[in-house]
Parts: sequence; structure tokens; C-alpha cells
Amino acid sequence: MRLQKLFFHTFFILVFLGFIAGDVKAVQNTDGPGKTVKIGLLIPDNKSLAAKYGAEMAIRKANEKGGYNGKPFQLVVRSMEGPWGTGSKQAVSLIFEENVAAIMGSSDGRNGHLIEQVTTKARIVFLSAWASDPTLAQAFVPWYFSCVPNDNQQADALIEEIYTKRKITKIAVVSDNDYDSKLALESFIKRTKLAAKEDPLQLFYDNSNQNYNDLIDQISKADVRGIILFGKPSASMKLINQLKQRKMNQPVFGTLSLLDEDEFSDMDLKYYENVVLVSSGNLSGSKGLAFRNEFQKTYGKLAGAVAAYSFDGMSLLIEAIRNAGLDRENIQKALSKIHFEGVTGPIQFDDKGKRMGTPGLMEIKNGIPVTVEKQARL
Repeated sequence: MRLQKLFFHTFFILVFLGFIAGDVKAVQNTDGPGKTVKIGLLIPDNKSLAAKYGAEMAIRKANEKGGYNGKPFQLVVRSMEGPWGTGSKQAVSLIFEENVAAIMGSSDGRNGHLIEQVTTKARIVFLSAWASDPTLAQAFVPWYFSCVPNDNQQADALIEEIYTKRKITKIAVVSDNDYDSKLALESFIKRTKLAAKEDPLQLFYDNSNQNYNDLIDQISKADVRGIILFGKPSASMKLINQLKQRKMNQPVFGTLSLLDEDEFSDMDLKYYENVVLVSSGNLSGSKGLAFRNEFQKTYGKLAGAVAAYSFDGMSLLIEAIRNAGLDRENIQKALSKIHFEGVTGPIQFDDKGKRMGTPGLMEIKNGIPVTVEKQARL
């Protein structure tokens, strides 16, 4: 029954778009009348404040510089919380009711696919600022962009550090049963095979289970030399703590998903002491420090990875609009050519809208992220 409802919901959305997408020009922003330039933001739920704050900050800074031709930018936020498929409905609302110039999403991979379907049909830019699902770029539609390194790119960075630089071969990959976590793990397995590396031991756990003794026992019996975590921060921190309690001293590595500050009470990195994580950019550099200081002053909390990517993503859309005007096709063309220096590092896109380059890594030392130097090429 749930699958049937999902089918009819998706069918309705696509049929609805089919009737009106042919006349998109009639409802899109132009340089004519209009008090503000609206940009949409889709977030998982109303508790997902990091992405909202990051985007707000980018909007505020842009308006301090005059907005777009004297018009202020306006952020229009919609939550995707609710029955499966709510993301499609909210994307439609942003496009055809709010008449936004572009949409940014800070969502998981499954909701990312729903947003991508709607925005492609409506011919409007969708910039993903959190989902790392590599299949989002495989549709090869010109309206999709991502400022986040995808699972394949994160896997390559970890493989280089673990197998090549540190010469660790006996690896355990540990994941919860979340869609994005399992997809990230699958990407890692595929990339290790492509790199002709030894297959890792694959282990899974249930997020509702607070005791990981059985899992840790399996790691111990397999004589594992390194552990990679794919999952949410709350469970990952508990697992790391139990590993330490059991005197398990293997190096621990993790993907960007472990840095979702909406899952932290205070984004306290001390819980990840000595853990190597995919980096969200050089937030200790001058640009990153300025961003972090302003964010903490404004919101009273530390800026993490979600906020940083949201800030960069919204800044990218603003830059594209300033360069291209409010025609949606011109915004898409401007983004495809953009070279942008963000707080998460330099950003430009390949022909599939994917952020180019391999992400860096950082290691938490005394609660502070320290950049992990890449191995020098011979």
C-alpha cells in the first residue's frame, strides 16, 4: 500500500510538472518587477538549523553588499519532514508558488533524487549542499550541481591515506542501516576493488542498539588494523567510546556524515579525538576562521560541516545570479563555469555538476581539527 501511494504521489507530481513546465519562462524571475530575489532552501526538518543558519549568513552578507541590482536576496526555507515524497511537493511550491531563482538542498540522498527530478523537469538549478550520493550526478542533467565531495571522492581520499600512505590492509568498515550510510559503504567497496586493494571486513549495526560489544568482538577476532565508520555522529561517538573502553587502539577513520553538527549537542570534536575524518575544508585558514567567528557570534554555536557547505552553496548561487541575471538557464550556465573560493576550499564543477577534486582529511587533536598532509607523489 505504501509503495502504491508513493507511485501515485510521484506520478501526480511529474504529470503536474508536465503540464506547466513548457511555460516555465512565464513564471520565472526576470530583471523586471519584484521586491526581492528569492532562493529556495530545502532542509530535512525544522530542527535542521545548521544549513538554515549557513544559508542565512550568506544571504545577509550578500545583502550588505547591495543584493542584486539593489534588490535584496530572500531565503525561502521549506522542510521536507513528513510522508515520503514531501520533498517533491515542497520543491514544486518553491518553484511555482514562491518563484525562486534557484534551489539549494541540504538533504539525504533519497530526498536529493526527488528534488532533482522536479527541478530537472522545471528547468531550474538544484545545488546539493550535503547529499554525497554519487548517483545524483549520473543522471547527467545540466540543472544539478553539488558542492559536496561525493562518496566516491571521499572513498578515494580514505583509500589513499589508509592503504597507500599508512600501509594498512586489514580494514573493517562499519555502517548503520541508513540509506546514505550503506550507499557510502558500497562506494568504498567498489573503489577498493578498482584500486586493487584487499577487501575489508563489512560489519553493520542498528542505530537503536546502544551496546556494540558483539560488533567489537568481531573486530577483535578478525585482527583488524584499521576501522572506517559510515553513519550518524551520535552512534559513531558511542562506538568510538566503547572501542576505547575495550582498549582497542586501531586507528579510526570516518566520512563527512560523522560531522553533521545537527546530531551534536555542541559539535564538540573532543569525542573524535585521534579520529581521521574527511575534511570540510580549511576552517582554520583566514577565510574559514572569519566564517567560524561570525557564525559563533551570530548564532552562539560552532559552525560545522553542514553550515560550511550551506554557506558556500548559497554563496555560489548568489555569485551565479550576480553574474548571469535572473534567467534560470543563464544561472545554470554561470554555475557550470564558476571558479569560486569558499570556506570549504576552491569549488568548480565538472560536466555532470560534480565538485571537482579529491577532498582532504583532518585528524582531531586535543579537540582541534588538524590537516592531514597528503603523501607526496614520486
